[in-house]
Amino acid sequence: MTDRTDSQLLDEFNAICDCGGRLSGTPSEEAATALMARLGAAATGVEAARKAVPYTAWRADAASLVGPGGRSCDLQPLLRCGATPAGGIEAEVLDLGRGTPEAFEAHAGEIPGRIVMVRHELMFSADTIHRRVKIQRAIEAGAAGFLIVGPAPGMTVSGSASVAGAPTLPAAGISPETAAALCPTAGARPRVRLTIAVSERASTATNLLFDVPADDGCVVLSAHIDGHDPAESAIDNGSGLAVALEVARRAIARRSEWARGLRVAFFNVEEWALTGSEHYVAALSDAERAAIALNVNLDSVAGGASLTALTSGFAGIEPFLLDAAGSAGIPLGLHRPFQSNSDHANFARAGIPAFRLVAGFGDTGAAARYVLTARDTRSAVQPGELTRAARLSEAILMAALTAPADATAAWRRAETA
Repeated sequence: MTDRTDSQLLDEFNAICDCGGRLSGTPSEEAATALMARLGAAATGVEAARKAVPYTAWRADAASLVGPGGRSCDLQPLLRCGATPAGGIEAEVLDLGRGTPEAFEAHAGEIPGRIVMVRHELMFSADTIHRRVKIQRAIEAGAAGFLIVGPAPGMTVSGSASVAGAPTLPAAGISPETAAALCPTAGARPRVRLTIAVSERASTATNLLFDVPADDGCVVLSAHIDGHDPAESAIDNGSGLAVALEVARRAIARRSEWARGLRVAFFNVEEWALTGSEHYVAALSDAERAAIALNVNLDSVAGGASLTALTSGFAGIEPFLLDAAGSAGIPLGLHRPFQSNSDHANFARAGIPAFRLVAGFGDTGAAARYVLTARDTRSAVQPGELTRAARLSEAILMAALTAPADATAAWRRAETA
């Protein structure tokens, strides 16, 4: 890529970060959606089709955690967590370490009425247990509340606590220092008061779709707009948005080579358990689903020294992806087991070949560990990471746009690892 390209990619990344954390339903997210409509139109040469996505907007109006001796503790309410009664809940904290199924089972008799505390895990890893899985186990076991400990000193952590219509708990992220102060010794059962006030309202977000048609179906290039409050959501997902703009711009410059069309989709309310893309996929007819050859989903494509494709069980796309990566001269890791951690999951559930490109998979030292924390800022992203992700994504997208029909048919072959 030329210096001009690198400069524009970085300029657009910074403009996205300038919008702030982009929590859905906030002025930050609205500004980012308007920005992406403008930048997307400039990159693709077509105006955005705006698709309304109904959802229940959520806001934490107040939150506090008071420990033994009246000590006030830091906390970050989890997105869409439940509220406590007005006076809060007073309960003992039960530390379940990582929060494995075995830990929940071993302490099943101690959980009812207590606040369960677990550890946040690197989100991009083969053996990660998602926080919502832990929260669900806490609910089923009768817990009164839920605390999750951040990944590094000084860090609280955010993230969603539930899916739409599902039961939830008062839940918050705390720092490792707070966890150590609350439970300084193994087996400690400190009594705390947790108070969380929330408000909800019916609302609408906007998906942005840019269609550049051709004769035979399409490839969907996607990235999500929304993020979280604590910082700039730079890795998750300012990086994916900026790279998607650059890749679309470069692919359209080679439009004469295409065998199929391109749809660039900027989804919203992704952090609301993938609501925007779920709404989009659900509205597709059977014929429209069949016409999508591949979903290339860019989410957190910077923040690590390596790139991995999460291939959602579609073994048939893996040789294609490796060939494209080889043509770009960029190593690509593969992880086949299905992970429902970004918008590609809704395509895969509908039988559409889909993968998520992500940086830092399995690397506990990568900046990707800062996702959902106050350190997810542009300073955590190296400019060369954006360029590398754009080069690889362009190679994959162009290979998908130009592949013959018999090749794309093989992509629908699913196989579990």
